[in-house]
Amino acid sequence: MEMGILVLLGVLVILLLVLLVRSFKPPVQGPDAGMLVMQQQVDQLRQQLSEALATNTQVVQQQLSQITTQVNSQLQSVNQQLTSATGQIGTRLDNAARVVGEVKQNLGELTKATQQVYEVGKDISSLQEILRAPKLRGSLGELFLGELLAQVLPPTHFSLQYRFKSNEAVDAVITLGPGLVSVDSKFPLENFKKMIETAAEEEKKAHRKRFLTDVKKHIDAIAAKYILPDEGTYDFALMYIPAENVYYETIIKDEAFGDDKSLCSYALSKRVIPVSPNSFYAYLQAIVLGFRGLRIEKSAQEIHQRLQRLSGDFFKFKEDFDVIGKHLSNTRGKYEEASKKLDRLGDRLVTIDHDSADAKIADPKVKVALPKEELARPALFD
Repeated sequence: MEMGILVLLGVLVILLLVLLVRSFKPPVQGPDAGMLVMQQQVDQLRQQLSEALATNTQVVQQQLSQITTQVNSQLQSVNQQLTSATGQIGTRLDNAARVVGEVKQNLGELTKATQQVYEVGKDISSLQEILRAPKLRGSLGELFLGELLAQVLPPTHFSLQYRFKSNEAVDAVITLGPGLVSVDSKFPLENFKKMIETAAEEEKKAHRKRFLTDVKKHIDAIAAKYILPDEGTYDFALMYIPAENVYYETIIKDEAFGDDKSLCSYALSKRVIPVSPNSFYAYLQAIVLGFRGLRIEKSAQEIHQRLQRLSGDFFKFKEDFDVIGKHLSNTRGKYEEASKKLDRLGDRLVTIDHDSADAKIADPKVKVALPKEELARPALFD
């Protein structure tokens, strides 16, 4: 397109030079006829130049229209994708908000249930007189444990009297993700009862020492029998103490050996975690929140993957958009350059026309001559 304009301008320059050369020769015809022919040729050249410019302008406008159509189409596609992704993200956020609301509701229920469990814990002290038989106490502890698990966890996430390959049966296991958490509810209370019932300080200390020894043996047994990672358990277990007062005397009030030698420290060193009814309920609520967190994490991963795909599409569109911008910028530059050249050509044609008219008025026989600087230029454009 630009090459055609340059060729046309070159032809125009050649014709002007030919006309100038002819103007120096003696006119065969009268001066009026020569000027008329020259004027006709100039008019023809102007008409051809105008037609070429109009054609080029129309082509440029068509290309701009096509580019605009393509840009609008791509923008509509991106808007549709953004709308779809925004809707999906909004759905995920609504689900997350619903889960948070459920957590708040469960926390309120936890407060009420904790109060109820605390009341039950106080009543356990009075039941100790009745439940003196160790087997009966163990059955009651298993019953309380099963009821507590059923209140908090779905049936598919815990099992009672779970047996390992060694034929050892643990009171309960909690299914947490890919592994199992063992829970033991059997607890040695004989020496604890004697310690509570004894008034003499020396006997109380002796019974307490024997009680702590029994608890340590029980902790060792739990660690040996129920912490079995090769059978799918985690590397820790829960030791359920069925009464709050026992938990207090055993764990919280145990200061005889210091912080580094306390019964709680010994249990934790064996990866056995002591829990009471109240604290065990809190542990179970944390496990429930962990289940929901796993579901939210899975949803968040899906959202992250969709955002990554959307980001890739956006950057691809940005690259295409930048290329279109460069093309538009180049087209505009060429158009402005051609417009300037056209204006200069028109100015020179007008100058030549005025010089010819002035020479004719002054002396019809005087030949039209261009300035030396104009004759020295090889082309009309620099």
